[in-house]
Amino acid sequence: MGYETINVTQVTPRIGANVEGVTLGKPLSNRQVEELHQALAEYQVLFFRDQPLDVEAHKRFGRYFGELHIHPSTPGPDGHPEILPIHADANSKRINGEYWHSDVSCDEEPPMGSILYLHTVPDCGGDTLFASQYAAYDALSPHMKVYLEGLTATHSGDHVYRRNNALMGVAESGKVYPRASHPAVRTHPVTKRKALYVNGDFTTHIDVSTDCRETRAARSSTFCASSARGKNSRYGSAGNPTRSPSGTTAASSIRRCGTTSRRRAPAAA
Repeated sequence: MGYETINVTQVTPRIGANVEGVTLGKPLSNRQVEELHQALAEYQVLFFRDQPLDVEAHKRFGRYFGELHIHPSTPGPDGHPEILPIHADANSKRINGEYWHSDVSCDEEPPMGSILYLHTVPDCGGDTLFASQYAAYDALSPHMKVYLEGLTATHSGDHVYRRNNALMGVAESGKVYPRASHPAVRTHPVTKRKALYVNGDFTTHIDVSTDCRETRAARSSTFCASSARGKNSRYGSAGNPTRSPSGTTAASSIRRCGTTSRRRAPAAA
């Protein structure tokens, strides 16, 4: 199916497309929104070049895809809890997304995706990498696909957010972070394609009952996570954003489940 109101150019055989012909800082037509939904389902990650956005435009664009998510560990600034500011420089002890992950997969109802708006990026490096969980699933052997069918995996935010807070010097306040079980293999409601839903950051184990199966499941969990990092499923882009003299990156997430994992690559020194 073609597109009438946007221009879409595929960037790799497995994941990602550039989108032109739309101004995200202004309200969109119903047809534009429909075609963006179509393109996201088809390509999994969309890149928009040179798109100035203020906070309200950022949130308005997110709401075209669903209810905005509030991060369980780092809610946004006053008046904008849905926005997650991200900053890293030469003195940072950590950067967001250092490990492959699907955003907040520990939630009972995880986000279906995130909208990254980059203000200031390094001249070299610092790309955000994306991996297709469709491609990761397709790369599994037939026996592994049968083995994983019907299994669930536990995702926990506790070790992730406490680790991050410790690195950032943020005092713990006794907060209880989300923990949930999700199918290890999910079927996308639009495309009907199967995708792995485990990741090396939040997924702690595959849920099984016997000691023997626990050992096998732990190995399969490691295998699945490594498959998601495979060279045949990845794409990286810094987004060539509009640069501004202040600010770094802002992100908003939309509820429902997605089919990509991502990580942030380090910038060149």
